[in-house]
Amino acid sequence: MAWLNSCGDGHIRGAQAAVDGFIILLSLLTAYLVRYDGVMSHDHLLQFCFWAPILLGVRLLLIRNLGVHRFLWRFVCLYDIIVIARALSFVTLALLLLRWLYPSRAAFAYDLRLPLGIIVPEFLLSLAGAITIRSICRIAQDRQDRAHRDLGRQIRRVLLYGAGRAGVMLAHELANHGELKIVGFLDDDPRKRNTVIAGVRVLGTGAALSRIVRRSEIDEVMIGIATPPPGTISRILSECQSIPVKTTIVPPAQEIISGRVKISRVREVRIEDLLGRSSAATGECPPQVRAAYQRKRVLVTGAGGSIGSELCRQLLLLKPAQLAILDKDENSIYDLDHELRFRDPQVAVEPMVADIKIRERLETLLKEFRPQVVLHAAAHKHVPLMEKHPCEAVLNNVFGMKNLLEVCRAVEVERFVFISSDKAVNSANVMGATKRIGEKLLSFYTHGSIMKAAAVRFGNVMGSRGSVIPLFQKQIELGGPVTVTHPEIVRFFMTIPEAVQLVLCAGSMAARCETFVLDMGNPRRVLDLARQMIELAGLKPDQDILIEFTGLRPGEKMEEELACAGESLDQTSFEKIFQIPGTAVEEISFRQNLEKLIGIARQGDRQGLLSMLMSMNINYQPVNEVVPPAAGMGEIAYAS
Repeated sequence: MAWLNSCGDGHIRGAQAAVDGFIILLSLLTAYLVRYDGVMSHDHLLQFCFWAPILLGVRLLLIRNLGVHRFLWRFVCLYDIIVIARALSFVTLALLLLRWLYPSRAAFAYDLRLPLGIIVPEFLLSLAGAITIRSICRIAQDRQDRAHRDLGRQIRRVLLYGAGRAGVMLAHELANHGELKIVGFLDDDPRKRNTVIAGVRVLGTGAALSRIVRRSEIDEVMIGIATPPPGTISRILSECQSIPVKTTIVPPAQEIISGRVKISRVREVRIEDLLGRSSAATGECPPQVRAAYQRKRVLVTGAGGSIGSELCRQLLLLKPAQLAILDKDENSIYDLDHELRFRDPQVAVEPMVADIKIRERLETLLKEFRPQVVLHAAAHKHVPLMEKHPCEAVLNNVFGMKNLLEVCRAVEVERFVFISSDKAVNSANVMGATKRIGEKLLSFYTHGSIMKAAAVRFGNVMGSRGSVIPLFQKQIELGGPVTVTHPEIVRFFMTIPEAVQLVLCAGSMAARCETFVLDMGNPRRVLDLARQMIELAGLKPDQDILIEFTGLRPGEKMEEELACAGESLDQTSFEKIFQIPGTAVEEISFRQNLEKLIGIARQGDRQGLLSMLMSMNINYQPVNEVVPPAAGMGEIAYAS
């Protein structure tokens, strides 16, 4: 069959027509022989000789007109088969109509009508023959290509964990990779054991992983579960590391659905895969969310940061009329501007370099752009730095937000979404206190206004700048030690894309300055994350990499909270978003305290500012003393 795949374009069409013609004639002859038990009478022979050239000519003409001979047989697929079946069906339907409508003898001495026992089998045989010959050519070409690729290459034996939809898609995409040999599937569903899926046998359940890897000499385990249940990846990875065997994973479902990556782009397992919690539902954006941002002029402050930049990326998918990206860091805005224009050239991106502490600059920019939606992510967020520089925290997070809200109200912004933090709840540090004041500011400046507003609280996002995960990675690369503040400290964690997706959903529900709280799942011990990251690097905790404890820092709590006393968390239409109803703010006292606070911050009076924060009815209780770690713990650089 190789000559059908290797000759020139014109020769290919001629060769394919010749083969198809032979199949049509052979199918008609076979149908006669089967119909009449291998013996054809004189009448049947005349009938065959009459119809054979007609059937051959008409079938080949239709096949040509439908472009079947332009399809290369080595790339035959389901679409090709559908077109072939359509071409053959037209002629078969015409024969059936002639059989039923045309008189028995007409002008001929013999009945030349084809019997039903010939028409139907001839169609089925022609179709089967056309499909079979093309399939043989494709198989032969695939084997030839694989043999060429395999020359001088070492073949990796791969075991696919997960025989669901993602696993099957992965098997299909990896089937033609010459460097890989798919040995089989593993799946936790015992009903799939010993079945064959996508041409690959299911060898057993996860309990047999160690035995199958050793018996079948597996080089790599690929986890083909796009949306794994909580704890599944951790369990699989732990067992693979104990064998040991290399482990890779398919990208998350949201990356595949959004088109950012293909399912075949497997990668190393990352710490975010081990969160032990289910991610937010992905898929088609709800109409309510799309309507809030589509064809709107949207402004994102702090666009150069981890949350702000991801907000911009996901907003592109919602097709705003214009997208303004504002940050005081020109380099981050420059990079983001180029990235967004490359991602979607059809959305107009407006880069803005400005500091929200300078009101005049904000007025100039917003009066020109006239945003309809504002997503406010600009803030100082690092707890230890803000404990050292509380005046700067207040000037940026409070005074800067006050400027922004006043200008937004003046230019009649329709919707304002404020990125808050779990540290705003019963805050023990200045950064959290400023976020709590930000929530009150939002309520104060939107009371009686047409502007819809919402604050969104959530905890740590994995991989954001300055977060614990990048710090641990650097410490592991340097050979340790990995530093943790306390063995029992816990934090809420979620991925940046999931947090931003939920922020956009929460923002679409903004009405009367509600506070929305994201479901962060169960809090995780930071120590456990440190151990898992060391294991992901192929090392052993406390042996290859030491873990040292440094004690809690000023302003740091053992665990964070998502709601204050007296706040009720009500379920919303989104599964992972809860709502705290908006509350009124006493205007006179709040305005007076706010002006005093900003004035103290401008003077740089650190102690006066801390005292003022404690008097503002925001549940701010600073932790001034370092909590000592347990006996035997080290006292070096910290992380939490």
